[in-house]
Amino acid sequence: MNTWRNASLAVTAAAVLALTTACGQDQGTTTPNGQAVGAANPAAPGDGGYGADAGYGSGGEAAAEAKPAGQLAVWESKELGEVVTDSAGFTLYRFDKDTAKPPKSSCEGDCAKTWPVVAAGGATAAPGVDPSLIGEVTRADGSKQLTIDGWPMYRYAKDTKAGDVNGQGVGGTWYAAAPDGKKAEPGGAEEAGGEEADLAGLSVRKDPKLGEIVVDRDGMTVYRFMKDSAWPMKTACTDACLEKWPVVEPVEKNDTVGILKKGFVTFDRPDGIAQQTIDCWPIYTFSGDAKPGDTNGQGVGGTWYAVSPEGKPVGAPK
Repeated sequence: MNTWRNASLAVTAAAVLALTTACGQDQGTTTPNGQAVGAANPAAPGDGGYGADAGYGSGGEAAAEAKPAGQLAVWESKELGEVVTDSAGFTLYRFDKDTAKPPKSSCEGDCAKTWPVVAAGGATAAPGVDPSLIGEVTRADGSKQLTIDGWPMYRYAKDTKAGDVNGQGVGGTWYAAAPDGKKAEPGGAEEAGGEEADLAGLSVRKDPKLGEIVVDRDGMTVYRFMKDSAWPMKTACTDACLEKWPVVEPVEKNDTVGILKKGFVTFDRPDGIAQQTIDCWPIYTFSGDAKPGDTNGQGVGGTWYAVSPEGKPVGAPK
C-alpha cells in the first residue's frame, strides 16, 4: 500500500514541477488546471554544433568563419511571406538586439557560433529588390558583415538544408529576414485570387497601429482579459462572456511562428473547456471582429487587449 502511495506522490510531484517550470516558478505555487505542452526555445550560448548532421557548415572552426551569401534569392513561405536566402537556399536571419541605424551587430562569441555571420563580400541583391539596400557593417573584430537595409544578416546553425527556418522566433529575438531587411511577416503575401496565405495555428501580424500582435490560423486577432490570472491560472470570462470572447483552442507548439514558447500551455478550465495560453495567460478571439486584421476588441471595457508575441497586453495601461 505504501509503495503505491509513494509512487503516486512521485508522479504528482513531477507534474507539479513541470507546470511550475513553465508558468512562473518564482511564484512558488501551482494550479491543477494547467497541463504543460511546451517550453521556452531560447538561443543558448554555444548551441551550435556544426557537424554535417548538426546544421549549417561542416566542422567547428570552419563553421565559425563568415561565409558570403552570393546571389540572394527570395522564396515564398505560406507561413512567413517572402523570405530572403543565400545562393545555396539557406535562410538569412536578423537579430532584434542589433540596430540598423546605425548598423551594429550585438552577436559575438558563442552567439556567433549559433548564428554564423554572413560575410559582406560578393553579395548581390535578389532579383527585383533594390540593390541600394545591400550594405555592410564592420564588426568588433574588424570583419565585414552583410547588411540589408542596415540590418546585419546571419544564418542559423540548426538549419540543415535549403528552405529550413528553424531559427524563426528563437528566443523571441531572431526572425527570418524579408528581402527589404524587415522581419518576414506571417501572411504578408497573398496567393492567386486574392486569398490570404495559410497561417500557422498562432503567428504574428504587424498591425499599423498596435505593432506586432498575435493572430490565429484564420488571421483573427487574439486578446487577453485583464481580469484573468496567469498564476494561479484562472479565468474570469465564463458563460455569456464566452459567447462574445471565444477561447483560442489548444495549438501544437510546432504549429506556431514567432510566439513565445515559455508558458505555452493548455489551460483546462473549470467549465471543461481546453484553452490555449501564452506565458500562461488565457487567450481569446472577439466575436466583434468580422475579418482578418480587425482589432475591434482592443481596449473594450478597459480590460481586453490584443496580445504581443510575448503574451503581453498591447496598449494596456501600466
